[in-house]
Amino acid sequence: MGSSGINAEYMGSSGINAEYMGSKHSLVFKHLTPEMWAKYKDHKTATAGVTLEQCIACSIAFDNQHCGIYAGDGDCYTDYGDLFNKVIEEYHGGYTIDKVHKSDLDPANLSGNIGEDVPVLSTRIRVGRSIEGFGLSPGITKEQRLGVEELMKQAFAKIGEIEPDLAGEYYPLLGMDEAIRQQLVDDHFLFMSGDPNLKVGGMERDWPEGRGIFHNKDKTFLVWVNEEDQLRIISMQKGGNVNEVFSRLVRGINAVEKVVQEVSGGKKFMFDDHLGFLHSCPTNLGTGMRASVHIDLKGYAGDKAALKEICNELNIQPRGTRGESSGDTGSVYDLSNKHRLGYSEVELVQTMIDGVNAIWKKSQEREAAAAQ
Repeated sequence: MGSSGINAEYMGSSGINAEYMGSKHSLVFKHLTPEMWAKYKDHKTATAGVTLEQCIACSIAFDNQHCGIYAGDGDCYTDYGDLFNKVIEEYHGGYTIDKVHKSDLDPANLSGNIGEDVPVLSTRIRVGRSIEGFGLSPGITKEQRLGVEELMKQAFAKIGEIEPDLAGEYYPLLGMDEAIRQQLVDDHFLFMSGDPNLKVGGMERDWPEGRGIFHNKDKTFLVWVNEEDQLRIISMQKGGNVNEVFSRLVRGINAVEKVVQEVSGGKKFMFDDHLGFLHSCPTNLGTGMRASVHIDLKGYAGDKAALKEICNELNIQPRGTRGESSGDTGSVYDLSNKHRLGYSEVELVQTMIDGVNAIWKKSQEREAAAAQ
């Protein structure tokens, strides 16, 4: 197998070896060396007591992982940095340890918008955030998870004092009324249990305790509490006014951070100059942002391969409208920014705006050609 992979000799003592390592094509399998394993196998992080074995649980359990690693708390990125940095560098396209992440949350720096003639059904932009002093979802202790929820309940009660249109209500998953649950399902707001990666990765322990959803009265601003990340902050609305959605998101992020600091005695969102905003999954590091639209592209109906080709050129990621692995849904696609780390929020939203406009133009050309 070579010296860079996992082998039975040095992992046998923990019951993990090449035979039991499911994802033999993962970045974890590629970069975890015997020296790293010997150095880290008995270590536990300070914040949540997370082991390296917990971090790589999905690489062990499944055969389909690309990265195959989660951080159970912010300490993991430094304590197990030898491995995380290698995975991050390769996944994020050569993002070496010397690089600095930049953040820009000023909507005034955006140029233009999606054209009014573009058939965008809805726009959604989300970011993840993690509050310092607590573990991240894969490793967070039960006490810490409940602490995050309690802190957020207090914060949500104050958010309307800063941004009146973002005032709303928090709905805990534990003991949720059936009528409320059904409404959240109908609105496509509710996050569910059962994702195999989240389960094995440790993110569904003590389900559903400590989890919940906040949304404003207009249902255009949401916060998920203690799902894959401590917080997922979301701005959304019908149509293609990306500037409006981004502006609301920024106001929401700033308001949430302000009230969290106020009710917690000064706790901030976890941020690292190199890694940006810290998330449980290394793929989300940096901005943690996914800016997406649902768009009707009749010129690409049934031709996902051609759509993928133009999307790659424009740094756009196409999906089915029900998520990453969903199949074709006619001519309606979900288009979003491909990158997260090493680019600012404004840059990524701008990439999405410009990409969607270009793809719509090409879709019209294809549709016209097909009609001839």
